[in-house]
Amino acid sequence: MTERVNRQVPSSTYRLQFCAEQTFADGVALLDYLDALGVGALYASPLLESGAGSNHGYDVVDPTRVSVERGGELGRKDLVAALRERGLGLLLDIVPNHVGVERPMANPWWWDVLAKGRESVHAAKFDIDWAAGPILLPVLGEDEAAALDALTLSGDGAELRYYEHAFPVAAGTGAGTPREVHERQHYRLVSWKRGASELTYRRFFDVSTLAAVRVEDPAVFAAAHAEVLRWVEAGEVDGIRVDHPDGLSDPGAYLRMLRAAIGPDRWLLVEKILGLGEELPASWPVDGTTGYEALREICGVFVDPAGAGLLTQFAAEHVGVKESAHTGEHRARREVASTILSAEVRRIAGVASTVLGAPREQLTEAVAELLCGFPVYRSYLPEGRDALDTAVAVARTHRPDLAGPLAALHAAMVADPRGELATRVQQTSGMVMAKGVEDTAFYRWTRFVALNEVGGAPERFGVSPAEFHAGAAAREASTPATMTTLSTHDTKRSEDVRARLAVLSEMPAEWIEVVRRWSARRPLPDRSLELLAWQCLVGAWPIPADRMSAYLTKAAKEAKLVTSHVDAVAAVDEAVAAWAGDVLADPDLVAEIEAFVARIEGAGRSNSLGQKLLQLAGPGVPDIYQGTEFFEYSLVDPDNRRPVDFAARRAALARLDEGELPEVGPDGAAKLLVTATAARLRRYRPELFAGYRALPASGPAAEHAVAFTRGTAPLLGPGRHATGMVAVATRLPVGLAARGGWGDTVLPLPDGAGDWHDMVTDTPVDGSAPRLADLLRRYPVALLVRPS
Repeated sequence: MTERVNRQVPSSTYRLQFCAEQTFADGVALLDYLDALGVGALYASPLLESGAGSNHGYDVVDPTRVSVERGGELGRKDLVAALRERGLGLLLDIVPNHVGVERPMANPWWWDVLAKGRESVHAAKFDIDWAAGPILLPVLGEDEAAALDALTLSGDGAELRYYEHAFPVAAGTGAGTPREVHERQHYRLVSWKRGASELTYRRFFDVSTLAAVRVEDPAVFAAAHAEVLRWVEAGEVDGIRVDHPDGLSDPGAYLRMLRAAIGPDRWLLVEKILGLGEELPASWPVDGTTGYEALREICGVFVDPAGAGLLTQFAAEHVGVKESAHTGEHRARREVASTILSAEVRRIAGVASTVLGAPREQLTEAVAELLCGFPVYRSYLPEGRDALDTAVAVARTHRPDLAGPLAALHAAMVADPRGELATRVQQTSGMVMAKGVEDTAFYRWTRFVALNEVGGAPERFGVSPAEFHAGAAAREASTPATMTTLSTHDTKRSEDVRARLAVLSEMPAEWIEVVRRWSARRPLPDRSLELLAWQCLVGAWPIPADRMSAYLTKAAKEAKLVTSHVDAVAAVDEAVAAWAGDVLADPDLVAEIEAFVARIEGAGRSNSLGQKLLQLAGPGVPDIYQGTEFFEYSLVDPDNRRPVDFAARRAALARLDEGELPEVGPDGAAKLLVTATAARLRRYRPELFAGYRALPASGPAAEHAVAFTRGTAPLLGPGRHATGMVAVATRLPVGLAARGGWGDTVLPLPDGAGDWHDMVTDTPVDGSAPRLADLLRRYPVALLVRPS
């Protein structure tokens, strides 16, 4: 990775989701608040023209212009000017892997390809299997013949229509009935159920309305990036965040092209999900990732490993199956490879057949097994050869009968690491991992869902303080400009839901008792879904029925055990949708839930404050996802993209600046206090946030403190001077209370200095080894500095 020399990296970022309901003008109006909060840069969701009504922007339909719904070019320039006026940076999210094609007419490139086929000037922009015949568009109803009878032509004969869908009619092909016209096109409209197995263009995961783009071609790269690079050239963008690089044919080559285009002084991050122990490829000229590995470590240190035994045993009893996370993940990956991603598997098998000279039918199973064996999302041959070797070994273990074809696939990929076979296997292994693990197994293996997170490792029950400190120190040493995060638009649960659920690891017996009783009273069609439902209900409580119902409906379909997106079971869907309303209409059950949440919410808030401080004060560049400076209890998208009450946050920040020290209560002001204190210190005292050293507490409750120091002279080295900073947080608060509190546990401070000051409470610290009972009397966290 590139050295961060003379690169302008912000002290922190604040992520805003721009959409029709939160425009550039709204962003401008928020900048005084974000400035006062102390953030260093605005982290913007994709700004290019996307599908109508898109609340995320990852379905770009025209990369040559800015989104009109979000405010257009004038609105964008006003936003940039307002940022510059306040000295704030701009980190821009871009989407090189795919474009939105749900409404073909909205995408000029796709519309032209459908109209002209291979003769289109845009044909080379898409990864289309032209040898397979016309482009298959899976948009029709399940009864394909009846749907084709419903086709109509527009009045001028220029469009073929299927209800609200419109498609171009190639020049000179418009005579005859709609079905006759359809048969003459460069595309074929087919049932939506055929997309999984017969699609003839590469897509984003299993989403047929997002068509992959061949940005590895320099001409395509130039066309897809021209508008964004114009902004960069004008000095309007300080950093780039690259969405889903693992979908690209050669991520390293792409990133080298992008680095050359944006120059050496721009911050460059990739949305790369790293496995345990995995590092970014050394050849990538980037500053780091979007921070999911830090999320796992920071949230995990608040999980009590002692809870693993009981919760594991209960999950097996409740579900009726004793299965390891690893086994469940492999089973789910194999299932998606054979169903929703079977079109991709078939295409790879076809390429392999040509390369190896063997029948495609013999290779299909071997390809599927190989894709399911990778220990990480993908390899980047010739880099990451060990991941491919492991994949082959795992596949051979599961299917010894495929040893021959697997060896042949491995040899061919190693011999030609840039060839089409290696390229497509590596592109697709990440799809299988994401859809099989994150979007299937994480909804099935529900022992303790605080761990079932993007970049997470559910099989590892929490993170020890030693592992946490090792990860932070490594981050500071190798990628000090990487992003860190606790919540994103993609996380399965918000940071505060996870923080509250972490409390359950400290009281597993009590949790098991209530879940048994509640499940008997209000069952669901699937037992693993019950475990997920009760955890999410308690974690996000209070939550209205409509939000909980929408979440559970999505969860049940993602799990694919009793219903799914492809094969919906009406009776199951109805029972799942009704469950939340039935629970909330049961006054006795609601009273029990409220009483249980009341027992854990205080400890949950303690965890929330602790993980927020560790993120904001620790190595890397911390991102604050919109609204999470308050306690914010959201589930997976679209629940985590709801409007934020910024007026309440503004008012609370104003009260803090008047000297208020709020209670750690449900209004979230205490979390705002911690966030603003740390963000402001990072922005105005950056010298304090260099280096890293664990700071152990001493005494009977030492295991309940996690602390570190940064910015002290020994950490900075010769010729650099800073007075130092210490961050300390409480972990496992239920256990701490059970043992009677901190007792005489102390925290020895660096250099034996006695002039430390807690920035959170604005009070002096007593001595060079303060008692934690005194230091953490008001809040479960402290952020200490010495006079500059």
